[in-house]
Amino acid sequence: MQLVDNIPVWGKHEENTLEQAKVCARHADYMALMADGHLGYGVPIGGVIASEGRISPTAVGFDIACGNKAVRLDIPGSEVRQNITRIMDDVWNTLSFGVGRRNNEDVDHAIFAKDGHPGWDTDAAKPLKRKAQAQLGTIGSGNHYVDLFVDEQDRAWVGVHFGSRGLGHGIATWFLKAAGAKDGMMVDPVFLDVTSDLGAQYVAAMQLGGAYAYAGRDWVCDRVARLLGASVVEEVHNHHNFAWLEEHGGKQMWVCRKGATPAFPGQKGFVGGTMGERSVILEGVDSPDSKTALYSTVHGAGRVMGRKQAAGVYDRKTGECKRPGLVTLQMMQEWLQASGVVLRGGGLDESPHCYKRLHEVIAEHGDTVRVLHTLTPLGVAMAGANEFDPYKD
Repeated sequence: MQLVDNIPVWGKHEENTLEQAKVCARHADYMALMADGHLGYGVPIGGVIASEGRISPTAVGFDIACGNKAVRLDIPGSEVRQNITRIMDDVWNTLSFGVGRRNNEDVDHAIFAKDGHPGWDTDAAKPLKRKAQAQLGTIGSGNHYVDLFVDEQDRAWVGVHFGSRGLGHGIATWFLKAAGAKDGMMVDPVFLDVTSDLGAQYVAAMQLGGAYAYAGRDWVCDRVARLLGASVVEEVHNHHNFAWLEEHGGKQMWVCRKGATPAFPGQKGFVGGTMGERSVILEGVDSPDSKTALYSTVHGAGRVMGRKQAAGVYDRKTGECKRPGLVTLQMMQEWLQASGVVLRGGGLDESPHCYKRLHEVIAEHGDTVRVLHTLTPLGVAMAGANEFDPYKD
């Protein structure tokens, strides 16, 4: 860990990411940057930003409560490995990947019942209930996925990463507009007083997004388990892109973790690598650096290459290449073949070449976390390469 203008920073970052963190630090009571950080909308991905009595819709972001869940199944990894091609076909054909997708199956959940959650009473969420019900259990696009793994004991795991879908995006858009936020990347983050009507509504709507995202990940993990004829025997579940009221240094603060995982002592987390590399189950460890990070850690490997930089720029109507990308299909396929991963969907902008190496990123956090399990990917399912999504991160 190093201090950059009094901001605790783990790992190495591009200058524009650090500049964005400095802007955030001028507006918040506290700012820290995790090792997987990169430029985001108003607040860097990997940013931990905290304030007393105020909450920032910018810091929470568009994909409210995007998160990671991993479940261990009661079947051996050898069984998954032997049938991985069929399993990935079943996953791809059963689940819904992509922007604006509806679930292929009817999903009922207590959150949609009358008085199922107070967040539905907010002006932002009220008109989104029908869309949310149709999309529950859909995965989305960008870096969102469903993976099949084996651990060091050859036990099978399912890992997922996605958030609150159109519900979260709609809530975020409504409140950012109401708060007077400017559009763009390098803009000042906006804050809401939590005692104001708008602030109280945002807290309720954000917490609804969190409950909804949890329900969606629960459903997907259970659905994949049923596809495999297996039962879940262990689960690790938490999210990022969210704000929690926590006590740090004797102060009650709203801590927003944008692309950062909560990692209090003993708290487990699933942190995904790239489509062609290992992921981990880790847990928080108490240490001076842990306190400095407000008990936070990375949520993934972290990008080193922009999406257009990786995949190139094409005319969406004609398909004409306006600027070639730095990653080719052959490059991505060679990496996956060497890793033995069966891929469904996925674009060049999600190739392992676009990311940092997860083990190096975690090492930057030193004694703040410990790795409990290493998960080797067998199959990866993501939205297809041609999905257009302006908010993939």
